[in-house]
Amino acid sequence: MFDLLIKNAKVVDGTSAPWYYADVAVKDGKIAKIGRIAESEATKVVDAKRNVLAPGFVDIHSHSDAEVLKYKLNESRILQGITTELGGDCGISPMPVNPEKMELLEKYIEFVSDVKIGWSNTKEFLDKIEKSGTSVNFAMAAGHGTIRLAAMGFEDREPTASELELMRKFTAECMEQGCYGLSSGLIYPPGSYAKNEEIIELAKVVSQYGGFYESHMRWEGSRVIESVEETIDVGVKANLPVQIAHHKVTDRNSWNCKSHATTALIAKSRGMGLDVTVDQYPYTATATTLTTKVPEWAHEGGLPKMLERLKDPTSREKIEASIRSDAAKNMRGWANLYVSSVRSEKNAWVMGKNIEEIAKELGKDPVDTVIHLLIEEEGVVSQISFCISEEDVAYIMQQPFVMIGSDGGACSLNVKAPPSPQLRYFPKSHLKVLPRPKTLFSGNGHQ
Repeated sequence: MFDLLIKNAKVVDGTSAPWYYADVAVKDGKIAKIGRIAESEATKVVDAKRNVLAPGFVDIHSHSDAEVLKYKLNESRILQGITTELGGDCGISPMPVNPEKMELLEKYIEFVSDVKIGWSNTKEFLDKIEKSGTSVNFAMAAGHGTIRLAAMGFEDREPTASELELMRKFTAECMEQGCYGLSSGLIYPPGSYAKNEEIIELAKVVSQYGGFYESHMRWEGSRVIESVEETIDVGVKANLPVQIAHHKVTDRNSWNCKSHATTALIAKSRGMGLDVTVDQYPYTATATTLTTKVPEWAHEGGLPKMLERLKDPTSREKIEASIRSDAAKNMRGWANLYVSSVRSEKNAWVMGKNIEEIAKELGKDPVDTVIHLLIEEEGVVSQISFCISEEDVAYIMQQPFVMIGSDGGACSLNVKAPPSPQLRYFPKSHLKVLPRPKTLFSGNGHQ
């Protein structure tokens, strides 16, 4: 007898084969038979009524990280059909841990994992998750930003020979204790302070363990082609597979053009034998921390130092000038940047409003509003920015080396502000259906 029989299902099995109608039987938690199966052969029968039945989805890019300890059911993942996810992306992971840099580390991971660190290394962290339990299979990458922080804090300079060796040691430790690869977030300090040579040296360590390198690239706007070249260079020189994270083009003047150039460059590299793949979220908005509006130099020393600079009149003036200059060159306007979450009840009213709306309510200009919120919320403010072309999303999605990743994280059904784009917050003018791609499944099995 089977434990479960799902009748009349439209099976899409993820192998690139066409869909087909079938019954699926499960025994001891595993698929035992696919075909035409009598109801009398199973203890429990569910009629799928010709709805799609698919294997659990692999979310190649998530930020659940330590949040899985808080949300064990992980409803935001399992109820979307995700049964396996990779955390530790964008260079941000809750390990390795240097006790001397503990406060910096907790502040660094705060906007993705609001959890106190109770582990000293990767093994202890993964063991803690295993003991606690979670509804999905969970894997980790080692974050380059965390590794750099553990070795040299938030110093905006090249590492010394001893510091680089310490980073190599931390990288090896992470791989030996269960990580699958190295991730980088080259827009987030301290990772953004690193030159590509540093990344290559750590990627060489990962290569020895059969791991891969995944990167939130340094530029996703007008210099996106350079970013792809830089990422591919790591794969070539360190001899390991490369994954480009949530590939997109955020510069309006580069829309519907540079995505064709980057995907052609990736296809060429694959043709030359490099294992380079891409993940993408199917949104026209990005989601990250509002601290990305603050210039890199102001982050040196970590979040506490950044907040000190925001409060100091002299440094604040320089920061304001930098934000205004960047907004004039790279943004579509403050009305396209929304606040998705804050910590305090006092400022909860700003969630779901754009910066222009918030500025009007506060009687401030948009730049003053950004700085005001960062100070009030001690740097923990999430933003969503509508800066991607639908046509680019659809074009990238159809490439055979592209897979979907949510860029979301673990949360429960009653959380006030989930970390990934929460469309119920936004006006209907932003909610559009993408054209159906010509290819739903790629030749290499990626969904």
